Amino acid sequence: MSNLSTSISLRAMLTLCLAMLLWASSFIALKFAFASYDAMFVIWARMLTAGVCFLFFIKQIMRFSYQKGDWKLLSVMAFLEPCLYFIFEAKALANTSASQAGAITALLPLLIAIIAYFMLGERITKRQLAGFLVAFSGVLVLSFGGDSNVHAPNPLWGNFLEFLAMCCAAAYSVLLKRFSVRYSAVFLTAFPAIVGLIFFFPLMLANPWPTHIDVVGLGAIAYLGVVVTLGAYLCYNYAIAIVPVTIAGAFGNLIPVFTVLLAWFILGERLTNIQFLACGIVGLGVIVSQYKVKSGVTTESTES
Repeated sequence: MSNLSTSISLRAMLTLCLAMLLWASSFIALKFAFASYDAMFVIWARMLTAGVCFLFFIKQIMRFSYQKGDWKLLSVMAFLEPCLYFIFEAKALANTSASQAGAITALLPLLIAIIAYFMLGERITKRQLAGFLVAFSGVLVLSFGGDSNVHAPNPLWGNFLEFLAMCCAAAYSVLLKRFSVRYSAVFLTAFPAIVGLIFFFPLMLANPWPTHIDVVGLGAIAYLGVVVTLGAYLCYNYAIAIVPVTIAGAFGNLIPVFTVLLAWFILGERLTNIQFLACGIVGLGVIVSQYKVKSGVTTESTES
């Protein structure tokens, strides 16, 4: 590999790490925002904030190579994320803790592999399937292993909704990879945000409007719109145009680690011993899916 290729790959990897850290922080920011305002208002205001930021990138947004029929799958991609994804995640975080929701994101690379099999015809191995089943069993233990508390009033339901959010994110990632050849990272970030702004507007109107000004809540919304929606998605969309989608998805394994650390440090959340064990099971499932055995030697999988 040339020095230029190595430099590009390293830049993509560092960019993915930054995207995962920002996404992990979104679970914390959403907890603060939802404590002050209705979930639909938070999501719509987040989209509006991002939309205003995209006005400064209008020239880059308009640079793309459209092909007949693209609008159909682009619309599906935007409907999956942010529309369905944010609805599931908002309801999830109302019922489970940021730590548990973050742990479930470890399923993302496995879900991407499964969806890529059905949507792109990419091969899925028995090892990947076994890893998914192990990781999913860890999610079940995580959901049943904790008591209801102020951070997680209904963890079983909340964790299931977060799992649905990850299904949407996985399908979104596969479609994103398909379009990254002809569309810029800026366009692929701005288009879903604009669709989300339109989609969540009537939902926002149908729910309680803000009746007060809360600095922490508004600050969390601004952070979500500028740093997460703009920053994290731009980083991820940039990197996914360079590396295989399954490799980019594997970086999702960093989100649970970042989320648990941030939730402990900022929110004071704690996992039970059983839930720590469950996180280990999820991690084991991910390891099983990412590694393969050849001639008695275990090596890291580079399948894409």
